[in-house]
Amino acid sequence: MMKKKRLAALLLAFLMVFQCAGCGFLDEPEEEPDKPSSSHSSSSDKPHSDITDSLQRMSMSVSRSTGKLTVKRPGLSSSGGSDVPSGWTILVYLCGTDLETEYGAASNDLVEMMDGAAKKGVRFVVETGGTYEWQVTGVENDSIQRFLVEKGDAELVDEQRLSGMGRQETLSDFLIWGAKEYPSEHMGAILWDHGGGSINGICFDERDDYDSLSLRELDGALFDACEAMGRKFDFIGFDACLMGTLETANVLASYADYMYASEEVEPGLGWNYVAIGSYLSKNPDANAKDLGKVTCDGFIEACREYDQDDMCTLSVIDLSKLDDLLIRFNDFALNMYEASAETSICSGMIRGIEQADNFGGNNRSEGYTNMVDMGGLITACADYAEGADKALRALDKAVVYNATGSAHSGVSGLSMYYPLCPQGSEELAIFGEICPSPYYLSFVDRQSQGSVNGGNTENYDNDFWFFNDEWILGLLNEEFNNGGNGNEEDYWNFYDNFEQTGESPLITFQVEPELDEDDGSFWFALDDDGLSYAAGVYGVVYEISDDGEDLIEIGYTYDVIADWDEGIFVDDFDGYWLSLPDGQNLATYIVEAGEDYIIYTSPIRLNGVDTNLRLRQDADGVKIEGAWEGINEQGAASRDLVKLEAGDVILPIYTAYGIETGEEFVYRGWEYTFDGEPEIYYDIMEDGDYMFAFGIDDIFGDYYLTDFVMFNVEDGEAYYYPDF
Repeated sequence: MMKKKRLAALLLAFLMVFQCAGCGFLDEPEEEPDKPSSSHSSSSDKPHSDITDSLQRMSMSVSRSTGKLTVKRPGLSSSGGSDVPSGWTILVYLCGTDLETEYGAASNDLVEMMDGAAKKGVRFVVETGGTYEWQVTGVENDSIQRFLVEKGDAELVDEQRLSGMGRQETLSDFLIWGAKEYPSEHMGAILWDHGGGSINGICFDERDDYDSLSLRELDGALFDACEAMGRKFDFIGFDACLMGTLETANVLASYADYMYASEEVEPGLGWNYVAIGSYLSKNPDANAKDLGKVTCDGFIEACREYDQDDMCTLSVIDLSKLDDLLIRFNDFALNMYEASAETSICSGMIRGIEQADNFGGNNRSEGYTNMVDMGGLITACADYAEGADKALRALDKAVVYNATGSAHSGVSGLSMYYPLCPQGSEELAIFGEICPSPYYLSFVDRQSQGSVNGGNTENYDNDFWFFNDEWILGLLNEEFNNGGNGNEEDYWNFYDNFEQTGESPLITFQVEPELDEDDGSFWFALDDDGLSYAAGVYGVVYEISDDGEDLIEIGYTYDVIADWDEGIFVDDFDGYWLSLPDGQNLATYIVEAGEDYIIYTSPIRLNGVDTNLRLRQDADGVKIEGAWEGINEQGAASRDLVKLEAGDVILPIYTAYGIETGEEFVYRGWEYTFDGEPEIYYDIMEDGDYMFAFGIDDIFGDYYLTDFVMFNVEDGEAYYYPDF
């Protein structure tokens, strides 16, 4: 029998400053430790089901003739029976990844669990792995370890051969083992790490090429675990970014009563496990709904303490209400899909959706998650399709608690996938297998088809999603889809032919962009066709290099007066821009625009590492919030804003173009040493020559960049040249 070890309740000194450190993705070490073996030692007496077998236990289908959604889930009990100990056991899947290697974030939360579980009534059972180097004594790097955390201590109770934590069998082994060895009246499960939303999943193991758990793998692992337990979890939570999605909730609804998850990126400090453990110690019979409220409030309070709460969200979802939400949304999606066949209606929907809250950056500097607030999406289409009110009421009933910071005060509590800028056919193929409505899937598919066919969707039909008059969720019946309609992954390959041109033929004018000689403004008018295809209008501003050979893009501005009824758009740009105290204009792109604030992002190098500067503009001025690395190439979101310190070196980065050659390249400014004061200047640009153009997005993902007009800044005033 393995000799038991104990984790001392101590932490390396640098962990105490973790909350003020960043946790973006790292470059891999020059010498990597051995990769985990694909084999594993199972804790279960029975073999695991494969993904398809497990998913066939739950089905979602729609009859094409009626359009109605039917949902059938495994009949799991919510009770652990009368022969289990009272109180709570919370199983924590602690995938440390670079968050641990660089900052000790997982160790920090492990120690919080020890502090929170100091009394009877609660215990955390923790599995560690997925990182190159643990920063707390007693946790090994080269094996999977399991700790019992209770009475203020952490005891090593099991150890397994190293296995990737982004693999289905690693998760199911742990959940089956933990529930068997430490059953309680109340059972919870938490997955801890980076999250990537519905498309990229959770738990990116840095020792296993950042492999992550997809929603399909999560479904398979949870089915195996709950089948072995003979019951549901009271809750399943994600101490990770971006997992508060409709698609995630649809998976969890078969296996838990409640879901705790964030729509937005989570700061690296994560949940407050002292608050969670202390509450359960005092209230061992607490229900999962009340515990969820404590979890949300503790999280927001901790983020506020470190001035990182503005963008935060955390929700409690009553999964017993989810099927009604899915049914109501499918009804609405049918009407949405049918109404949007008319181009003018479709454009109104797209404009509204693109104005809704979205999460995880979604800009070219930081990357794209394509996660949009579900309530915002429904509301954006409510004027065009019936059923929005019923869908919104069902959403409100499912989200029983929602804690947010000021930047997301109006969000609904659940996000969902919408392709603001899809990152290729593979992303769309994944969505095709997890989308819970064939009509919403058809809406997305038709838009994607229009992207590669010059906006032509007249002959589109959604036959592919139905076989013998029935649609069955691809996630839940891959075999049916492949046998009935061909390989769904290959279906989406058409999207690989899409390329943004900057010359969308769908944007056409009644009046071409011109200068108004009377008031000096720059304006244009779209004709009826152009207006019906336009999704958004903005200004693009360029600085002309000192040698006159290059255009340096300094960003987008929404200082545009837009009359969408008449199709008339007039610039409202006054020559003011965001700059560093040394006078360098920053390349800025809008992340979030509220009623009384704007969040910008600006690409920079910080102390030699590429990242993005997050800026907040409100009535008090413009301040640096921190640096955020964005979405990495595996689709995982960085979990923190790095707070800048005096002495940090900022190097602005820009996209630039040769005036004669048109060649695109990266232009770098000059180094600025941060003095500790977070203020950013918002003032008239430095004297010089600049260029302004309108960018006009079409509803199919392409855009039209108008001719430029030159303007000059001199002595605090900006003037357009009459000849351009």
